[in-house]
Amino acid sequence: MKELKVAYVHDWLVVNGGAEKVAKAILEIYPNAQVYSLIDFLNEKDRHDILQSKKSTTSFIQRLPFAKKFYRFYLPLFPLAIEQLDLREFDLIISSSYSVAKGVLTNADQVHVCYCHSPVRYAWDLYFNYLEDNKINRGLKAWYIKRTLHKLRIWDYIAAQRVDYFIANSHNVAKRIKKIYNRDAEVVYPPVNTSNFVLNSEPRKDYYLTASRLVPYKKMDIIIEAFKQMPDKQLLVLGDGPEFNKLKKMASKNIQIKGYCSLAELTSHMQQAKAFVFAPKEDFGIVPIEAMACGTPVIAFGKGGALETVTEKSGMFFYEQSVDSIVKAIGEFEKNISNYKSNEIRENSERFTSDKFKTEFQKIINKVTKNA
Repeated sequence: MKELKVAYVHDWLVVNGGAEKVAKAILEIYPNAQVYSLIDFLNEKDRHDILQSKKSTTSFIQRLPFAKKFYRFYLPLFPLAIEQLDLREFDLIISSSYSVAKGVLTNADQVHVCYCHSPVRYAWDLYFNYLEDNKINRGLKAWYIKRTLHKLRIWDYIAAQRVDYFIANSHNVAKRIKKIYNRDAEVVYPPVNTSNFVLNSEPRKDYYLTASRLVPYKKMDIIIEAFKQMPDKQLLVLGDGPEFNKLKKMASKNIQIKGYCSLAELTSHMQQAKAFVFAPKEDFGIVPIEAMACGTPVIAFGKGGALETVTEKSGMFFYEQSVDSIVKAIGEFEKNISNYKSNEIRENSERFTSDKFKTEFQKIINKVTKNA
């Protein structure tokens, strides 16, 4: 049997985030794959880590003015751009998509497998949240954006029908793929490098931790407001993003907003925290698993991917994205804190290792290419 020629298609290569950790694992399975993306502005350190220093083939958006910083402004061109990537020479196309990567054009002799992080959130599930958070109410700008997202929804549904096999990053996302695209998806949880996050034998300190990119849907504001109502409890907020200044102004004396930190600093804070607080409804959610790998219990919003990762032995849930709900959850957690054992929490995180991802992902690819 001949070796398959493989193309790997990514939405955009700009930072080393969760989707890029999936890219790294897939390219470790298929080291000879050719990489394609709308744009590629990775620095050399991230390129070496994610792509094994490979150069990727990009779309025409790479050459448009200010694409490095303002590529999202070219959203109306994304569908056209992804369809211009010529993949005729490949037997297997693997797309990793939370935007348009799934929309590449393939023929009947090729197999296209999409690892779907989510249907396009700002066009589907979070459409009204997106309009509200960005104060897009009326006027010419609002009309243009609403029309753009309407057209994107039409294209996105059509593009999803081109995919031969979907793999979802959680049962939560598989359910939404079925709802939006009317397609079935097998589930393979994304890889979490739990070896970077380990148990620490030192006693824990008396503070709670939260960490993420500081954007509206992460709901960091309600976590901060909750701890403002609990001045005897300390909160450390790690992360940077467009809401940094707003959240900094909200903070009271018991809340420290530190901003960006290194992996070593993040790990150290996770190892020492009393618990990790997680308020968004995520497709999956990698950061809570990293906290659990450090033996740290997680207090999470009880919807979305967290329901698949946090167990009664590794944390607890609150069921409303509200200040009162978080305050009550913290109180309940402190009453039962002795029930949480670091080694059991760590054990739960090991369901999501990179090796498990690679084994399950390759098993599906072998199955679908055998049947092709």
